[in-house]
Amino acid sequence: MTYLELVNDVLVRLRESTVSTVGETTYSSLIGKFVNDAKRQIEDSYSWNVLSQTITVTTTSGTSSYALTGAGQKFRINDAINTTSVITLDNTTVADMNRKLNFGTPSQSIPSEFCFSGVDGSGDTKIDLFPVPNGVYTLLFDLTIPQANLSADGTSVKVLDYLVTQSAYARALIERGEDGGTNSNEAYALFRGMLSDAIAMESTRYPEDNFVAV
Repeated sequence: MTYLELVNDVLVRLRESTVSTVGETTYSSLIGKFVNDAKRQIEDSYSWNVLSQTITVTTTSGTSSYALTGAGQKFRINDAINTTSVITLDNTTVADMNRKLNFGTPSQSIPSEFCFSGVDGSGDTKIDLFPVPNGVYTLLFDLTIPQANLSADGTSVKVLDYLVTQSAYARALIERGEDGGTNSNEAYALFRGMLSDAIAMESTRYPEDNFVAV
């Protein structure tokens, strides 16, 4: 569903008139905020496959620091590999990397370790590598990256749309108070159950995700 469709779905549940654009009224704009809040909560609840992205880093000889372009700052890392050398990359601590890169002259060889190290001017997370690359290597970082806040009417949500509408509906009920229909506690409990079911279903396809975080 698109951003506008999500907002109108929630408005219908609230027995309100639908709109032709999210910002048409003050109330539809508020529902748009609830939709984005709901989307964010759902994204944070699980490493959804639909949010998976692979960020490629190509190294340069003698350079240890690189940006994960497009990753932003809020993501989960699922895997990191050096495809040139056919090895995995180990995520080490900042303290360990600090010592390896700054105590004496760091060795240059095949990079096999990394740590996260600040952000660049675009707000993307940076990594440090060790050993410092001695040539060109292709590194792949498999990440779960949340979708940017919905702002344009026609933007489609990536996570399950029915979860977004149910959570946004519960938030709207809390804001407006009880009005003779479903109360907010019931609506939110229904959302939690739906979220748990969706996570349980998706987790059956990924053995590494054997936990439920709702």
